[in-house]
Amino acid sequence: MKRITGKTKEATLIEMTSALDSQIEGNNGSINSISDRGIQLPGHREIDKFDQNRDSVFFKDGVRRIDFVLSYVDDKEGDKKAERRREFEANLEKAGLELETEDKSESDDRKTHYLKIHAPWEVLATYADVLKIKVPFKVSDIPKAREVPLEWLSHPFRLPENIMRPEPDYFTAPFDKSKVDFFLIDDKDTFFPPSTRNRIVYYILTRCPYYKEDRKEKDKTGINRLLNNGTYTSAYPLHDCRYWKKAQDMQCESERYHLYRYWARFLCFYKEQPLNLIKKYYGEKIGIYFAWLGFYTEMLFYAAVMGVICFVYGVLSYEDNITSKEICDPKIGGMIVMCPLCDKKCSYWKLNSTCLSSWQSHLFDNEGTVFFAMFMGIWVTLFLEFWKRRQARLEYEWDLVDFEEEQQQLQIRPEYEQKCTGRRLNRITQEMEPYLPFPSKCARFCLSGATVLFWTCLIVACIMGVIAYRLAVYAAFASVMKDSSTSKIQLVGSLITPQLATSVTASCINFVIILILNFLYEHVAIWITDMEIPKTHLEYENKLTMKMFMFQFVNYYSSCFYVAFFKGKFVGYPGNYSYMFGKWSTLRNEECAPGGCLIELTTQLLIVMAGKQMVGNVQEALLPLVRNWWSSRKGRSHPESTYSRWEQDHDLQNFSQFGLFYEYLEMVIQFGFITLFVASFPLAPLLALFNNILEVRVDAWKFTTQFRRPMAAKARNIGAWEEILNVVAIMSVVTNAFIMAFTSDMIPRLVYLYAYHPGIEANMTGYITNSLSIYNISQIPEDNLPEAGENPSWFNSSTITTCRYRDYRYPPGHLRQYTHTMQFWHILAAKLAFIIIMEHVVFVVKFFVAWLIPDVPSEVKARIKRERFLVQEYLHNYEVEKLKMQLSQSFCLSTETASLLPSSPNKHQVISECV
Repeated sequence: MKRITGKTKEATLIEMTSALDSQIEGNNGSINSISDRGIQLPGHREIDKFDQNRDSVFFKDGVRRIDFVLSYVDDKEGDKKAERRREFEANLEKAGLELETEDKSESDDRKTHYLKIHAPWEVLATYADVLKIKVPFKVSDIPKAREVPLEWLSHPFRLPENIMRPEPDYFTAPFDKSKVDFFLIDDKDTFFPPSTRNRIVYYILTRCPYYKEDRKEKDKTGINRLLNNGTYTSAYPLHDCRYWKKAQDMQCESERYHLYRYWARFLCFYKEQPLNLIKKYYGEKIGIYFAWLGFYTEMLFYAAVMGVICFVYGVLSYEDNITSKEICDPKIGGMIVMCPLCDKKCSYWKLNSTCLSSWQSHLFDNEGTVFFAMFMGIWVTLFLEFWKRRQARLEYEWDLVDFEEEQQQLQIRPEYEQKCTGRRLNRITQEMEPYLPFPSKCARFCLSGATVLFWTCLIVACIMGVIAYRLAVYAAFASVMKDSSTSKIQLVGSLITPQLATSVTASCINFVIILILNFLYEHVAIWITDMEIPKTHLEYENKLTMKMFMFQFVNYYSSCFYVAFFKGKFVGYPGNYSYMFGKWSTLRNEECAPGGCLIELTTQLLIVMAGKQMVGNVQEALLPLVRNWWSSRKGRSHPESTYSRWEQDHDLQNFSQFGLFYEYLEMVIQFGFITLFVASFPLAPLLALFNNILEVRVDAWKFTTQFRRPMAAKARNIGAWEEILNVVAIMSVVTNAFIMAFTSDMIPRLVYLYAYHPGIEANMTGYITNSLSIYNISQIPEDNLPEAGENPSWFNSSTITTCRYRDYRYPPGHLRQYTHTMQFWHILAAKLAFIIIMEHVVFVVKFFVAWLIPDVPSEVKARIKRERFLVQEYLHNYEVEKLKMQLSQSFCLSTETASLLPSSPNKHQVISECV
């Protein structure tokens, strides 16, 4: 049997099943009525309209299963669309499919027609051979793994065995139509599960033409184009029952009901997921997603526990924080006058005004944070390595070991076939196949790259705008929140500093911009990927994945990168400040508070990450509640005899080809938040854990109750997302090392503690005074001085002659005044040394752990080898027995033939030649 590829695919599609035409046309009793606007197509018969429960998933004869449903509505272009439907349905019949139509008069809305499709055994067998679908041929006799000690502890989290393992283990092999008797076929109607039947029918639908035989128009092919031009309004496989109760028909599996009862309800959040049932009902691709999401959530538990321990350590060491005590002490921090943080509108201020933010900063910027950053570098490696092992186990259990992604390369996208008119010889298959010329491919690639670059620059421009907002608005907040005994905002100003107010408002504005740009870029990314015309579905998904992640990476993380690595690093000093667009712009670069920029990074991360999760949960859970309430009310109020199964599913949301893509993208972006910047916010894994516990059940609820049944698809892993996770994991080690070195105040404090503390006993006393440089107020340029009336009442220019600023520079009057001190260079060297040491330690541990933990468990390797050996042995025995039977039949036939011939001296010679 040839694969359906290349130039002859459409012809082969018809030729492959042409042998069925005579059988189908001759079997008038098996062909059903199909009408289009009252036109009776040949080969159809009328059906009794009142002989079956309409909630069933079978044709009206109650025997043939509905494998797919198409719906359409009559409109102004009815004649043109009706002609397309007639041609398309006629070609479907030629391909061997059986059809049955529900007229609009029988539908609930009285305007929608439903075309039900059934694939008979010959069609299923033919395309199962073409697609190399694996089917069982013997019950597996490999013993199961031994029970784990103390397994009884996990009983509260377990589900019933019939739910966890809905089908026994089999040895499987690719289906071969010529070896039908080799496979375990008890009943041809149930041999192929509904998910496989749906997949085969959809394969035919996407490649079936709707042009007449005498007109070969290649672009008029496939159900997708008919959906786009409105000929059909929807195409979907059916759920097997209502989700809130089992199907009345005993032939229906009621798997949807079991999934809802044991998986989709939030009260089951502590239970394990029925992954085998998910795989059986939705296919391996969706099953792998939920397996990965569940495993990720499990691993987040350990990261969340360690993050909580580090946070608790920060709370318990609250009273030992000498640095914050000095800042809050009226005799120390209250006597230190700080230089203005902006020009004109900002006044001099006292250090103790940042008392609250310094205490807040200590909760996240302490000795435990260094340990947590290193722990997360190792945790991410353990997560990825253990996931590979879990994935390998699923590949074996779900029979995906021999499934290669290259098999999908032969399944060319219909859009590629339609748009690529050129043909060339495939060296592997030796068949003519469509291809995209190199000049066209280069032009499309350049246009795609330019578009991605433009949108990336647009994001950077928006971030620059937010930074300009921070610089411009800080002065306004500083003017409003200045220390004034008559100010009505005094209470709020004592709790919210200008730095915090600026950071919070800028983060909220940045988050709104992120949402807007995401909405726009989603459409742009899909348009770009379509324009590139990827050859296969796998290539299409990978290209779209990379584009979307690159954009989301810049969109979500750029503001955090700014606060972590740029804010407060290029400030200058009084008399020589640095400006964002030069001195003419008057937008002076931001400074970090005396407690450091880490608390601002924490604020930025918390707002963006928590905001994204809240918006995502609202979109996924709260908004569909109204639709779910209406659908449930409609479904429960209609009796099963009137509200048909295809109408119920028609009222659900369509699960688009990008549905799973967005689910992965959301989780991978979250993964970036809890790894790239986790050193600034140890509670981020805890927030992610709570979100994911909800996410698993919300996604399960959506799949079970809100979406039509998706098309079953195979996948042995999470695809391009695995490589993205590996890249993010490596980057996280670098970013956290730089955060601890340059954003946190940990290194300057340690240098002071062990090298510059003046006393005999090492402690942090005097660190604040040591970390602030002195500047002569009389030397500050006029442009940098506060305007008249901006200075607070306590400021007296005659008694206060100097101000302090955050840096390590020599004081005025020194031979090298206002240049960096040796302590600055010692701290810089310590920071660089810390980065090198932390990176090398974490990377060595990462690579050692990755080397120590094999990707495939030894038990799984042994089972795979054992199963392959047994499969080959059974195939060999089958071929031998078949050959013996053929020889025996030939011998008997030759003997019978010889007995009918007249006797001759050459009788035995004739018989031997026949044998």
